[in-house]
Amino acid sequence: MSSRIIQFGTSRFLQAHAALFVHEAQQSGQDVGPIAVVQVSGASSRSGRVAAFGNPQGYPVIIRGMSDGQPLNRTIQVTSVDRGLSATEHWRELSKLFADEAEFVVSNTGDTGYQTWPEEDRFGSDDDVPRSFPAKLAALLVQRWQASARPLVILPCELITGNGHVLKQAVVDCARLNNVAAGFYDWLDGHVAFAETLVDRIVSEPIEPIGAVAEPYALWAIKRAPGVRAPCQHPSIVLTDDLEPYERLKLHILNLGHTFLAEIWQREGRPADETVRAILADKDIRTRLDTLYESEVLPGFAANGMGDEAKAYVATTLDRFLNPFLDHRIADISQHHPEKVARRIRAFLDWADKARSTSDMGTLRQIAAHYI
Repeated sequence: MSSRIIQFGTSRFLQAHAALFVHEAQQSGQDVGPIAVVQVSGASSRSGRVAAFGNPQGYPVIIRGMSDGQPLNRTIQVTSVDRGLSATEHWRELSKLFADEAEFVVSNTGDTGYQTWPEEDRFGSDDDVPRSFPAKLAALLVQRWQASARPLVILPCELITGNGHVLKQAVVDCARLNNVAAGFYDWLDGHVAFAETLVDRIVSEPIEPIGAVAEPYALWAIKRAPGVRAPCQHPSIVLTDDLEPYERLKLHILNLGHTFLAEIWQREGRPADETVRAILADKDIRTRLDTLYESEVLPGFAANGMGDEAKAYVATTLDRFLNPFLDHRIADISQHHPEKVARRIRAFLDWADKARSTSDMGTLRQIAAHYI
């Protein structure tokens, strides 16, 4: 196989999303992969996760849920990953792999993954390991440009609007911080495609040391642009001219619903280990969520000409929330809660207000006001 993929982020999400898709593409006979998984920060000795990615037996992903009205419960042994690397401990090996073999880069570095630290993001020699993910990527790209200047496709999966554009700008800023020569930026513009993407799959539980439990539903939407291509063909991968409809539906219905439930969970003293399914078994909370969708969220979509799509997506979302096989802990959803309120709720209010929604969106405004 010749389409080497370097994946930044060891999250269970990517284990049950991009890496699983590549595995299934391999099983169908496609020449894609293998994947090298990179722990972006921290020491690999903190857990066995990095080393476990080198196990040739792969790792399990359990798919549980409803598909076409029928229960689905199956285990897939994912073997698309051939090694795990720590960026801090295996920098030289990573640099050589990135310069010589990479055809695709995939990333999912969390909600604050594009944060930079100018005072700690310096690089110059081959042994300098900058702190932030954008600076690490910039340093690796500079080494590739110097070594071969071969083209590259970068597929960021962070849930950030315009993620490809935002990541590219962060990389450029880090390169300028380090006084990289002008020719690098010409190469970056002409030969490195930073795609904009949207991902969607509920991955509810980890399996130790690696592996995950996930729902059947999955989406990887990739915006068409010069140089952009998908790493493989897969039913869950969609190339599209416009990501916004996919993004709005996921961000302002599924993710907004999660954040609404996390707000209730935090403020009303709910059980520490409560799941989405369990909190919605409380009839009062289920009614509050249904009312929120009906009276505040759907009018905002209707004002933007997406009423029918949103109504169907709400129904799908509620089915996913009530998946009898998944234990999706609200404690996990509530991580980085203020940032999620900004992206999922405040951004929806702005979008709906601009389109003159018929709803006053009082509940959503009250939540947003707590996190100014």
